[in-house]
Amino acid sequence: MGMRVAFDVDGVLADFRTAFRAVTARFNRGRAGSVEAGSSPQSDGPLAPDDVRRVWDYIAKTSNWWMELEAYEPEQIARLYGLTRAAGWEVFFLTKRPPSAGDSVQFQTQWWIERCGFYLPAVLTVPGSRGDVANALRLDLVVDDQLINCVEVVSASPTKAVLLQRTPDDAARDHATSRGIGVVPTLAEAISVLEHLQEVMTHKRGRLLRLTDWFARPSEVRTLPQNPRAVRPVPPFDRSGT
Repeated sequence: MGMRVAFDVDGVLADFRTAFRAVTARFNRGRAGSVEAGSSPQSDGPLAPDDVRRVWDYIAKTSNWWMELEAYEPEQIARLYGLTRAAGWEVFFLTKRPPSAGDSVQFQTQWWIERCGFYLPAVLTVPGSRGDVANALRLDLVVDDQLINCVEVVSASPTKAVLLQRTPDDAARDHATSRGIGVVPTLAEAISVLEHLQEVMTHKRGRLLRLTDWFARPSEVRTLPQNPRAVRPVPPFDRSGT
């Protein structure tokens, strides 16, 4: 049985932060003729509450805004898909994104992930606790960029958690590691953790897994091509002769 894993979307796959601040900068240029201090997409300073409210209002009114975000590491999303197909993993993508105009958040996110090379993604819009989700889905591992989400996962379930920390934060790292949460700086390293975990789980299953492999005939295993959308649909069953 393959691993069951989940990835948060914004902050892990998608660069939401830059897109959000770019909208803020646009509003500030229109209001004052220049970008206010601390409001450019490159700035790490806090945004004013009024700026945050205006941006969320803009997102809510913009058709399919979630489709326009850039990916941090698009090649790694495609890599994840290849590993998923090869190892038989079951992968879920989790998001708390609020609605925007246009298509549903789920559809926009599915379209975006598939554009990055991960076909037929399972996207779950989950506004509640990630710990509850991990329990319900019987996940082996969750990758998230929010420490609170990782803590919820390891506190409420036997699921492992990896904190993706793109900006170094020693205090958050120490807190995470003290709770048994792994910390990585990139999606590439998070995927490498998955590969290592797969090896560990394989060895722990030991002899039973090897016996199962002995009785399986490779010729009996049939899978779809890397791009499953290239396969023509199976026609409806013909009952005319019955």
